Amino acid sequence: MESSKKRILTRGRKKAHIRKNMTGTAQKPRISVFRSAKHIYVQAIDDDQGQTLAHCSTLNGEVKKGIEGATGNKDAAESVGKAFGLMLKEKGIENVVFDRNGYIYHGRVKSLADGIREAGIQF
Repeated sequence: MESSKKRILTRGRKKAHIRKNMTGTAQKPRISVFRSAKHIYVQAIDDDQGQTLAHCSTLNGEVKKGIEGATGNKDAAESVGKAFGLMLKEKGIENVVFDRNGYIYHGRVKSLADGIREAGIQF
């Protein structure tokens, strides 16, 4: 099996294992992370209603202005986390459930989580 295909299948198994015990509500939404080679995306999801409450990425205009240079690094992920945390604060959300979506809690995912925590969101 190709290494890239194996990596995708392994992440899928991890994702399913994590998600079977994790749900988000309107008061405590699930924060889902997706990272690509160039960008990082995060969204708050209410699983009871099946709605996205807030979303942010390195492609957002205000976040993109604050990022100097590359968008696929830890500094960019942290700035996305801070901006996303402020969005959640404006909507009155204080507590969340962090879904790392099968990714290892390291590097850009950890920087994103630290940025959200710096904004005052607890998980």
